[in-house]
Amino acid sequence: MPRLLSINNYHYRRGGADVVYLEHAALMEELGWENAFFSMHHPNNIASQWDNYFVNEIEFGHRHTYSTSQMVSMAAKIIYSLEAKKKITRLINDFRPDIVHMHSIYHHISPSILPVLSEAGVPIVMTAHDLKIACPSHQMLNSAGICERCKDGSLLNVIKYRCIKDSLAASVLVAVESSVHHWLKIYDKNLDKVITPSLFYMDKFIEWGWPRDKFIYIPNYVDASQFTPRYEPGSYFLYFGRLASEKGVATLLRAAKAVGVPLKLVGTGPEEATLRTLQQSISSDAEFLGYRSGADLHELIRRARAVVLPSEWYENAPMSVLESYALGKPVIGAHIGGIPEMIVEGETGWLFEALNIDALSTVLDQCSFLPDDKLAEMGRAGRALVEKRFSRAGYVSAIESLYSTLLARQ
Repeated sequence: MPRLLSINNYHYRRGGADVVYLEHAALMEELGWENAFFSMHHPNNIASQWDNYFVNEIEFGHRHTYSTSQMVSMAAKIIYSLEAKKKITRLINDFRPDIVHMHSIYHHISPSILPVLSEAGVPIVMTAHDLKIACPSHQMLNSAGICERCKDGSLLNVIKYRCIKDSLAASVLVAVESSVHHWLKIYDKNLDKVITPSLFYMDKFIEWGWPRDKFIYIPNYVDASQFTPRYEPGSYFLYFGRLASEKGVATLLRAAKAVGVPLKLVGTGPEEATLRTLQQSISSDAEFLGYRSGADLHELIRRARAVVLPSEWYENAPMSVLESYALGKPVIGAHIGGIPEMIVEGETGWLFEALNIDALSTVLDQCSFLPDDKLAEMGRAGRALVEKRFSRAGYVSAIESLYSTLLARQ
């Protein structure tokens, strides 16, 4: 039985990368692979027989008050974790994986584990859920908007423009982290293949100097058979996701108010209080529903008129688009990042210029007056697109081909 070691900062469904990490491992187990995991201790973790190998928790500004010495120690771990290096060595010796598949590791596990894995002769695959291997801030975004200054310039731009949470201390730490990793070429030397779920990300990495042959495009998928669609359109527009500045929810609130359409917002995040204040100040017909998941979330999607993704950063390949399609709903998406690859204009949804309130208002207005039978037709087209281009079978075929190729090189 082949053995897969999956690595990710969090061992619970905290965000999109964590969901992919867990679901990919479950899928490979179905296909006959034996799984092991390497992650960080956290009270929300799913129970695992491998947690004695996990690194200690690092959660700045979250639940704990740390001493100065603890903060210094954790800062050092963010740059290069000796603890992670020691524990991954023990896990490699005990488990002997055939393939390592990494997801998000920076700031908690750190790439200190990469040379250990490489020296053990284990092929290393990494799914690029964000832009970290190119951009120190991982989003190519700061408080002023999209930022690519480090592409042709100094990493000191991270400090100058306070790219990390608009904080000088955090930006200094990440600038040092990235400088060390660049100097060691720790990602460049040790990764065998990087999976990009969007062509946009692949092109962006190459634009920033990465070699083309390091990447493979494998899109995300949903198993449409597990989703029951409802093609009949409802009356409200729906956003579901994090309530964070880069998600463009403020733009959506203003656009929905401008054309007087009802809006439901599902999710929580750092901008929730600010967005609630905005909603009250403009008296928009918007309802904050908090965190929802599973059948509850699916029913909200099914009863929507359309799902809106108003992002203002370089989104990769949002699962929210695929889930909406699988449930029979068209998607209105910002023309930014990988989103345009997933929307067939006028067939499965619409695109609008990111950050443009008027452009989004026009699309919302158009959709609100579109005949129900036309919207139902678009919902069916979205469902068909998922089944054809973003299917489980397609994902399995691509992953098995990649793993086989890497194993054949040994």
